[in-house]
Amino acid sequence: MSEADVMLERIKSFSRTRGGGVVVQKAARGYSLLSERSGAPIARLRPTGDGDKVQVLWWSGERWGASGPFGIATMPLDEALDYIASEPAFWIHA
Repeated sequence: MSEADVMLERIKSFSRTRGGGVVVQKAARGYSLLSERSGAPIARLRPTGDGDKVQVLWWSGERWGASGPFGIATMPLDEALDYIASEPAFWIHA
């Protein structure tokens, strides 16, 4: 299994352990998380190439953009998933 597949499985597993409701699609240079109910974008994770660190992007209504007040938040995958799950701004369009 390639590294990208491992990351995809970790993201899907996180959603399942939290009760589901999130569809994960691998596209271009990252992973899009979409609402299973509405199909609306929730977040985008873009691997940095440094271990399991990812950039966390959020949907502005028009395009993916910086999720933090000081630019694009970058953190290990598990922290990124917790951040998305607990931050209401990601769920506005869902």
